[in-house]
This record gives sequence, C-alpha cells and structure tokens, in this order.
Amino acid sequence: MRVLITGGAGFIGSHVAEAAIEAGHQVLVVDDLSTGRAENIPVQADFQELDIRNREALRELAIGFAPHAISHHAAQASVSVSVRQPELDAEVNVLGSLNIAQAALACGSRIVFASTGGALYGEVPEGKTAGEDWPALPLSPYACSKASFELYLRAYGSTAGLRYTILRYGNVYGPRQDPHGEAGVVAIFLQRLLRGEPIQVNARRQPGDEGCVRDYVYVRDCVRANLAAFDGALDGRTINIATGIGTTTRTLAERLVTLVDKPAIVGDGDHRPGDLERSVLDPSVMVSLLGAPTPMDAGLAATTEWFRQRAARS
Repeated sequence: MRVLITGGAGFIGSHVAEAAIEAGHQVLVVDDLSTGRAENIPVQADFQELDIRNREALRELAIGFAPHAISHHAAQASVSVSVRQPELDAEVNVLGSLNIAQAALACGSRIVFASTGGALYGEVPEGKTAGEDWPALPLSPYACSKASFELYLRAYGSTAGLRYTILRYGNVYGPRQDPHGEAGVVAIFLQRLLRGEPIQVNARRQPGDEGCVRDYVYVRDCVRANLAAFDGALDGRTINIATGIGTTTRTLAERLVTLVDKPAIVGDGDHRPGDLERSVLDPSVMVSLLGAPTPMDAGLAATTEWFRQRAARS
C-alpha cells in the first residue's frame, strides 16, 4: 500500500511513517519543516518538502504518487499562536486541509485525519468522560479549525464519496516529542529534570493545587489507529484515541521525578488563561476496535528512556 503522510517530520507523523514502513507500506512524507525535523523522517521514506497551502503542487504530487491513504498530521498546532494569529491558523488548518481533501478526491485515496479531543470538547466535568457524541465546544481558533475540517470531511463524504476516518487524540506523549511545544508537558518536564533544572506545575485554579487534569495517551496508540484505518476498516468513523484516565499535572510530575531518579525542584505556577481545567475522553470505541491503550507507567518509562539516551548523546 502507498501511504502519504503530511506532517511526517513531526512528532506523531514520524512515528506513523516509521510504523507504516515496518508494516511493508511505501511511504511519502510531506512536510514544510516549519516545526518538523528532517532527522525524524525514516530513511526508507520518500520525502517532499512542501507547504500544504500550495494547492497545485500538492495535487500534482498526490496524483503522481497515487496513495491509497493520506494520514493528515500537518497542522498549525499551537493554541496560543491560533489566538494571536487566527488567520494563519485557518490558512493552514482549514484551507491547507481542504487542499488535502481535494488531492485525495483527485487520486481516489482515503484520509485519516489527526483531530483533537481535548481542545474540541471543552471542559469535561468531574466524573465524566467525553465520548465521540459529546457536544463540541471549541474555545480557541485552533479547536475551531480542527472542528471545521471534520465537518468538511463529512460534507465531502456525503456529496463526493470521500472516504475518511477522524481520530480525536487526547494529550499525546512519547519519544521525539518537542519539548518546546506548548502541549508537550511530558517532554518539557523530562528535558528539564534530566538537566537538573526545576519544573513547574501550572495551577488548575490556585497556585499549589494539583494542576489541570488531562488524558495522556502514548503515541503508539495513535500509530495503531492510523495503521488500522489505512485499509478502510475504520472508514466513516470518528474515534477518540485516549485512555479515559485523568491525570493531574502534579501526579505526572511526581511520576517523572521518580523515573528520572534525580533530585528535583517542583515549583508552583499560576493558572494559565485559556487552559482547560479538566479534559478526559471516553476510549470505549477505540478499545472495542483496537484494544486497550498503553498503560501510562509503560509509556512514561519508554519515553523517559528515550529522553535519557538523547541527553547522553548531547
């Protein structure tokens, strides 16, 4: 099978590319390297440096490669950037994604879309998990753009026969995550802890509390979902990729301090405006189709080891 992966030089996309090659697929990575890294791209993959906003070049490339599936991970992924520059966010995440949809229709491929669960559902009350039918409440331009393209996919599916799968990721973590990204708290904490630097728990409401609650999902679970969708087994579905378990920032920090096994200072920060207090997703559909998610202890241990090895090479 031929698979085109947009954003394949990024954190999640590069893992999808690597696993697709291991599964025997021919892979073409498309990335403009604005945030992705060339060293993340598997050596066995073909690569084209290209901005998805370049409609004609993207269409020509897709028709020439004729992918069976397009795994669409290229995005403007920063909530804060989307607030400062909503036009840029829409250009990439809506107009750029529409270029992907048009290219998919031109070459008869299906789309596997990396959407967002946490940003899309808004606040999830205590004792609840947000299922795929939870009302969307996007509170940032980033979440709005992701929700918009989901609607476009459904429209194209209905009117033009586009085949698609929507994967709503929780808070993804794992090897190769960028510690400079705002959503990469696991990577941020690990980089600082391994350097002997202090870390900070941003408050859920008041400094000193347990911090915000998130559903942390290991990157390999996102990969499993993408690979399962490539052959059409998940066509037309919207699926949360999550664990259903809420973890506070302080609990996460304590687990990572234990794994790193070095003296650490854990400070208390203010609540960041715009941060959701609680976001936990219902993984029932995922579990029924793909099996149980990776236990957090196993995922954090593997991620810590990767960051430890990288630190040793620096």
